[in-house]
Amino acid sequence: MAGGGAPAPKADEPQPHPPKDQLPNISYCITSPPPWPEAILLGFQHYLVMLGTTVLIPTALVPQMGGGYEEKAKVVQTILFVAGINTLLQTLFGTRLPAVIGASYTFVPTTISIILSGRFSDTSNPIERFERIMRATQGALIVASTLQMILGFSGLWRNVVRFLSPISAVPLVGLVGFGLYEFGFPGVAKCIEIGLPELLILVFVSQYLPHVIKSGKNVFDRFAVIFAVVIVWIYAHLLTVGGAYNGAAPTTQTSCRTDRAGLVGAAPWIRVPWPFQWGAPSFDAGEAFAMMMASFVALVESTGGFISVSRYASATMLPPSILSRGVGWQGVAILISGLFGTGTGSSVSIENAGLLALTRVGSRRVVQIAAGFMIFFSILGKFGAVFASIPAPIIAALYCLFFAYVGAGGLSFLQFCNLNSFRTKFILGFSVFLGLSIPQYFNEYTAIKGYGPVHTGGRWFNDMVNVPFSSEPFVAGMVAFFLDNTLHKKDSSIRKDRGKHWWDKFRSFKGDTRSEEFYSLPFNLNKYFPSV
Repeated sequence: MAGGGAPAPKADEPQPHPPKDQLPNISYCITSPPPWPEAILLGFQHYLVMLGTTVLIPTALVPQMGGGYEEKAKVVQTILFVAGINTLLQTLFGTRLPAVIGASYTFVPTTISIILSGRFSDTSNPIERFERIMRATQGALIVASTLQMILGFSGLWRNVVRFLSPISAVPLVGLVGFGLYEFGFPGVAKCIEIGLPELLILVFVSQYLPHVIKSGKNVFDRFAVIFAVVIVWIYAHLLTVGGAYNGAAPTTQTSCRTDRAGLVGAAPWIRVPWPFQWGAPSFDAGEAFAMMMASFVALVESTGGFISVSRYASATMLPPSILSRGVGWQGVAILISGLFGTGTGSSVSIENAGLLALTRVGSRRVVQIAAGFMIFFSILGKFGAVFASIPAPIIAALYCLFFAYVGAGGLSFLQFCNLNSFRTKFILGFSVFLGLSIPQYFNEYTAIKGYGPVHTGGRWFNDMVNVPFSSEPFVAGMVAFFLDNTLHKKDSSIRKDRGKHWWDKFRSFKGDTRSEEFYSLPFNLNKYFPSV
């Protein structure tokens, strides 16, 4: 038969696995909460996992701003408090997916750019300098939040997402997970004697132990994070107390010791973060534009994050109108970040999406309980600081598993595509390769020279170009989206190759009855805010 067409399969020949709209083998989906004791423990686990980013970002930014341990503790508390509010808003009124909305790395380069701008060098008092920089980031974030709110609530993003097909979702969602590889093993290696045992114990407890000890209760795979973190944290503390790092280099001490975060001593017992706690925001047009670009990059990355969460929550594909609504509420999340002064914007927490996969619990209630923990521990500063002082290599070991799961969730959309098509192979290979290669060049250049490849007199313009091209999912997603929608897509057979026919029923909210079950608004709000 010409063209390599295959004959009809015989009855005894192996059949391919049938594609599934919803991921099977999930214990609890969005609308089915586990029993309360289990839900509370699972919620606490989500809180533990999101602490990593919550602590790492202020640890990197606050000293550069001029702040000390006390300011760092306050910023960590503020990020936690804001993350709790934003997660509740997203799970109630946004996409309604069990997505944690936490601090985002995407905004960090723009914040660093604000720190390095010359206009704060005239302040000799470091605390005053810290507050001035924080007010400048607040102003930039408040302006940048309007972009996502307008794109989301106006329905403009809905019209863009309608053109997304499984083939263009694979590079986007895949690299939302795999693109964070620099936060995985490089972080573990900063203190290998703590990070590696954490990684090995986590894999053993979650993947092997359930098959060795068949209790039928899913205890080990569901609570693997708590088991592994507690064991290795105690071991790390014993090493610290035993004097294993007494003569070690300062960087080793920072990474390995359990008493080096400086949060417990500096954190107040009780403190409620409030808007404009650092003073009135200051506005600069260039910085606002740069932050807007970071906000757009975060929007693309979060689109991949939401799709991944919907998969691991055993929901159907998000209708474009629901994704657009979620993006609008994410804009509100960035606005709240700007009002409270977190130093960075908000987006979907990718590590928490990976935790959904590890536990196989995609319940909305669990993530809402986690949001309660975030708010509770942000107000009771000392207690929150104890958990926030877990050594970074332990968190990096968790990332190795969670980011891998999210990346694999992206690859799972290949089941809807024709992998024997050369068009599919080209779009997939080219977009993933450029998605890894272009950001590698930009990040390597920045690490060596101290500034990005685009280096003009306008700092804000540099950021507007350097930030998007440093993001793996942004580059891969944009290349795949462009190629998929321009390469002879009119052909009806190509529509099938793209997997588009699988997602047709999710193009509108009413297209599939399951959409109402998963995504309709609470309190009968759908009557006033109908989804299309």
